[in-house]
Amino acid sequence: MNRSQDCLALTMKDAAKLVGVDYRTIKLGIDSGTIPTVQLGPRRMIPRAGLMRVFGVGD
Repeated sequence: MNRSQDCLALTMKDAAKLVGVDYRTIKLGIDSGTIPTVQLGPRRMIPRAGLMRVFGVGD
């Protein structure tokens, strides 16, 4: 099972797979402020709902 289908927060790699883009596209979106992130301890995670809004994907 793909864990990104159930998670509320995703890694950059999982976010890229979920929306079908390259990892670098996610990184550029984060760096420009287009894709929201939250800091969870040492990791920067992407809220699933915010990612889906940015890419216009119904969840």
